[in-house]
Amino acid sequence: MINISNLSKSFGNFKAVENLNINIQKGEIFGLIGPNGSGKTTTILTLLDILDPDPGAKITIDGKEIPKKINEVYPKIGFMPQELSLYLDLTVEQNLKFFGDLYKIPKAVIYSRIKEVLELIDLKEYRKRLISKCSGGMQRRCSLAVALLHKPEILILDEPTVGVDPELRIEFWNYFKKISKEDGVTILITTHYLAESINCDRIGLMNKEIVISGTPLDLMENVKKLKNLEKLPDMEEVFIYYTHSEMEKKMLGGLKA
Repeated sequence: MINISNLSKSFGNFKAVENLNINIQKGEIFGLIGPNGSGKTTTILTLLDILDPDPGAKITIDGKEIPKKINEVYPKIGFMPQELSLYLDLTVEQNLKFFGDLYKIPKAVIYSRIKEVLELIDLKEYRKRLISKCSGGMQRRCSLAVALLHKPEILILDEPTVGVDPELRIEFWNYFKKISKEDGVTILITTHYLAESINCDRIGLMNKEIVISGTPLDLMENVKKLKNLEKLPDMEEVFIYYTHSEMEKKMLGGLKA
């Protein structure tokens, strides 16, 4: 569904992403996992043709070459950016209606769909509140509602749970898993909350490139075996192990110690 090969992105002499490769299947939740500054958002913005990649990259979404056929793909994508992209002088409901019109959702179903997503993200009682009067967490919830509004086939979420309380965070993840399994929605999600990665089908531990990828359980079991641990490590320990190992390889010219 989403294929990225040899993706690099430079800003002057600084390389934010380096030789990144990802293959995401339909209906899969794939997590780009890493701390701030690891290249997750840059990858997302390049995937969506908001940033131009360095020469040599090849990107396809649903079999369509990006950026050449990005306009054919956009209607299938729901995108929640890391930065707020709502209209502050409109209410929650008015923002949803505005974006619903952009998505060309039929008038016969738009208000029932708005009601559905407002209930999902627990904003129904605040639907008449101006975005400028909403808390940061409420604004994040509304941004997610916009991404979900047109029932996209592909959902791209950049740090969707930042500023969201733990209980609602669990509800979000339960919904992501539900739509991926029942509706076949493909989800690419970024987070620096390493503990959240256990909710993904597969993850890529990222530090400008994909250091290693696999299921969260497989990676935890690998580190347990490699470090001769008595119990499974948490994802923070897994990330530190693999990223530090990769740094050591580079310092040794790619040779294992």
